[in-house]
Amino acid sequence: MTEPDFKGELRLYLQRGRDAMLWKLAGASEYDIRRPLTSTGTNLLGLVKHVASVEAGYFGKTFGRPFGEPLPWIEDGAEPDADLWATAAESRDDITGLYRRVWAHSDRTIDQLPLDATGQVPWWPPERNQVTLHRILVHMIAETHRHAGHADIVRETIDGAAGVAAEYSNLSSDDPDYWVGHRAKVEQAAREAADREPGGR
Repeated sequence: MTEPDFKGELRLYLQRGRDAMLWKLAGASEYDIRRPLTSTGTNLLGLVKHVASVEAGYFGKTFGRPFGEPLPWIEDGAEPDADLWATAAESRDDITGLYRRVWAHSDRTIDQLPLDATGQVPWWPPERNQVTLHRILVHMIAETHRHAGHADIVRETIDGAAGVAAEYSNLSSDDPDYWVGHRAKVEQAAREAADREPGGR
């Protein structure tokens, strides 16, 4: 029996999240990938910029292997939340290219260090900032997939595009009429439940 490839499994799930982040940009206009879709300004390209910035730090500074490019939007003195949106001067290719370069840097760290290699997260409290590569892989998988979920909802709000990956949607139907009916059924159930609540709607 072969030994489990724990590192390979973790990398697989990290890469799936990375791919999903970029896939959510595909086919959307410059305006649509940038425009704020929530009250806190959540937008597709900003999500990619944020995840790229976070990953650069976790697999870089944490293990004494800093990412080699300046990221001024996360430096001391930067405007709050500057990593969560793209300026007009920052192109789609700028942000997605950065993200791919961060992947390459992170993957070198993952390749070259054992899972029990230790590092220090400078922005975490001292009582818990000593970490292993294993912990950071798990943390970054959670971070990436959390934001991929945000991107799912934002993209569906823009143009109805939904699904897990380009290769398979993981949706129960690709018939738009099915989803119209499904949404109506969910809405009806919500209204009936609200009507049973004391005081109604």
